[in-house]
Amino acid sequence: MAGESSSSSSNLNIIVHKNPSESHLSELGIKSWPKWGCSPGKYQLKFDAQETCYLLRGKVKVYRKNSSEIISEFGAGDLVILPEGLSCTWDVSVAVDKHYKFESSSSS
Repeated sequence: MAGESSSSSSNLNIIVHKNPSESHLSELGIKSWPKWGCSPGKYQLKFDAQETCYLLRGKVKVYRKNSSEIISEFGAGDLVILPEGLSCTWDVSVAVDKHYKFESSSSS
């Protein structure tokens, strides 16, 4: 059975800010965020919450799940916002090292 939410995955956009300013990064408190890294390879990922990340190093091509369609590319120095509900494949050509933060979906 197809779920109502399956059609919405086509308009989940990844937002990439190329080379954000140091003042913007410190405003966000990037350096206090946890760090994560991975070696080159292909990774199937599903984002259950919106993630904002800042790449210290790396190069990534993002493909829509089960597709050869590239939906985004980003790398070292980019600030990236990955939407909640996104299912995709990361093709990492240069090892990734990033700071990241998940947005809580609690509405208060």
